[in-house]
Amino acid sequence: MPDLDPLIHAPTRLQLVTSLTAVSEAEFCTLREALHVSDSVLSKHLSALGEAGYVRSRKGARDGRRTTWVALTDAGRTALRGHVAALRELIDAVD
Repeated sequence: MPDLDPLIHAPTRLQLVTSLTAVSEAEFCTLREALHVSDSVLSKHLSALGEAGYVRSRKGARDGRRTTWVALTDAGRTALRGHVAALRELIDAVD
């Protein structure tokens, strides 16, 4: 069996890390809106991915308000590539 990454496999997390591949970093509220989730749901996913070293975040200010910026780490990119390769292997096995 291919080696799927259980941390990335959840649909929202897969969408999250995939979204982060297209940018150097993204604002928390932008990710929340793109994923159609609440602050608390996004925070939980980011915490789990952060503990694994897949994402990093930094606090900052934009237009006079505090915000959090999120970026995919090299480890996160590597994990996503491995997960996608495992998915492709599964797909290729389907007749």
